[in-house]
Amino acid sequence: MTTDDAGVGGRKGPDGMRPERPGMDAGPRIGKVAVIGAGTMGRGIAQVAAMAGHEAVLCDVDAGQLERALAGIKATLDKGVRLGKVAGAARDEALARLAGTGGLGEAVEGAELVIEAVPEVMALKKKVFAEVEAVAGAGAVLATNTSSLSVTGMGAGLRSPDRFIGLHFFNPVHIMALVEVVRGERTAPATVERSLTFVRGLAKEPIVVTDSPGFASSRLGIVLGLEAIRMVETGVASPADIDKAMVLGYRHPMGPLRLTDLVGLDVRLGIARYLHESLGSDAFRPPALLERMVAEGRLGKKSGRGFYEWDD
Repeated sequence: MTTDDAGVGGRKGPDGMRPERPGMDAGPRIGKVAVIGAGTMGRGIAQVAAMAGHEAVLCDVDAGQLERALAGIKATLDKGVRLGKVAGAARDEALARLAGTGGLGEAVEGAELVIEAVPEVMALKKKVFAEVEAVAGAGAVLATNTSSLSVTGMGAGLRSPDRFIGLHFFNPVHIMALVEVVRGERTAPATVERSLTFVRGLAKEPIVVTDSPGFASSRLGIVLGLEAIRMVETGVASPADIDKAMVLGYRHPMGPLRLTDLVGLDVRLGIARYLHESLGSDAFRPPALLERMVAEGRLGKKSGRGFYEWDD
């Protein structure tokens, strides 16, 4: 399972290449989707939205980042065609529905769903949503892709927090089937239902989680990942053998240390610090080894070196 594998993730459609659209009669269908932030997650979310038939606009103030993201989406879909996982016509149609822009107003205009995918910094996310709400239509759902930050806290400054929700996608977005739908304290039931309809329309499996530090997946996954790092730190076993224990012994698709490399050690460290502060549990205290590796720039796949060596 790598970021280069192609496809649309989740369940396959009747032709084995296009996603099903279960539940699309459960509420008003979301049309245009705006994704704010063209990093790894934003790029992936825009790709699956376009593949599922939505007009998708990817927005980033960094023109170079935006260009790389759009080129990356095309490359992933091209690979899917070569491997027989994506129909050529489906790729062409998806790319025709996809656009990029550096202007927030242009991206959000007419959007029925706006998904934020900027770095995991609460102040930055709140600033983005204040700007989004000022230009978004009154009926638009506003969603954050945060993996751990408080959805309730993030939406507290909005005029309409009832339309605010968490949609936590997983990396690689086009492969991973799960999406956490995170319900804040003031999220309206109708917002939850529209979000569930959207997620199912991507051929993904949603779970509904009440807003709590780390939600369900990050809270459990971080504990496992941090304990694996402590095991490396104390010489219990090598990273490869610890990962093999979880893959072969517990049937995990990949081990916690390889997953940490893919997610990014800096990202894992930020989440661990937040959960340790929020929950007050030593289970979330960042290991010294993790702190040191991040300080040395060993961030995992994106830097070429983490617990493993990466060629690309």
